[in-house]
Amino acid sequence: MELYTSTSYQLSRQLTMRYSTSFSKSSELFATRIRPHIFAIYGLVRIADEIVDTYQGKKTATLLDALEQETYAAIQLQYSTNPIVHAFAHTAAKYGINKSIIAPFFESMRMDLKKKRFNQKEYERYIYGSAEVIGLMCLRVFVEGNDHAYKKLEVGARALGSAYQKVNFLRDMASDFSDRGRVYFPTVTYDAFSDTQKQAIVTDIRHDFETARQYLSQLPKTARKAVRLSYSYYSELLRILDRASVDTIKQRRLRVSAARKAALYVKKVAA
Repeated sequence: MELYTSTSYQLSRQLTMRYSTSFSKSSELFATRIRPHIFAIYGLVRIADEIVDTYQGKKTATLLDALEQETYAAIQLQYSTNPIVHAFAHTAAKYGINKSIIAPFFESMRMDLKKKRFNQKEYERYIYGSAEVIGLMCLRVFVEGNDHAYKKLEVGARALGSAYQKVNFLRDMASDFSDRGRVYFPTVTYDAFSDTQKQAIVTDIRHDFETARQYLSQLPKTARKAVRLSYSYYSELLRILDRASVDTIKQRRLRVSAARKAALYVKKVAA
């Protein structure tokens, strides 16, 4: 079992590295003992995203339901024939990641199967399940079983997850609409998206970032540099989006340059 479990964690790491260069770079700064568990969380989230966003068949809901039930069963049994689920199950059992924060994630993924437009209440529920609970899962790992620290940092973890997701929505607005017909932001229509609406979104994201920033220095040292680096990446991306025109955002996916990412990495490592 030990060989299978360690291999499962290695596969979660490989999946992470293939899908996200920014996250994989930040992950280098996590302490060795918690790094595999962050990969395990990312791996499960990635599989669910693949079902929702790239699977082209007619059984999307069935596959998503099966993944959720397999996840709960694997946590109870401490075993799954799916290596990515197997790794997540071990991480969840070790750090107390339970159904209360797993179920909202799958609920948000189901919203993607049905919703093309979101009202304010749906948007907030989606953000919580798709992003804030991911921050809470990671926080469970960061505090390594310290419930007092978890409760103290919970607001910051949720705010940071929210900020990252909203930045992703703004960055990916063109592809979300052209590929999937989705517009996540309430009251926004793609054709009539305006500078005024964009500025309101940016202001909202900045509020999330400011809330999260107040908690960064309180994170355990095992996670602090890694989270600060990802915070810097996303803050830089928000700055780029803020300076870009609405037409540019609707035409292409903006990025932080490799050179700028490298500079931010060196700065955070040296801090």
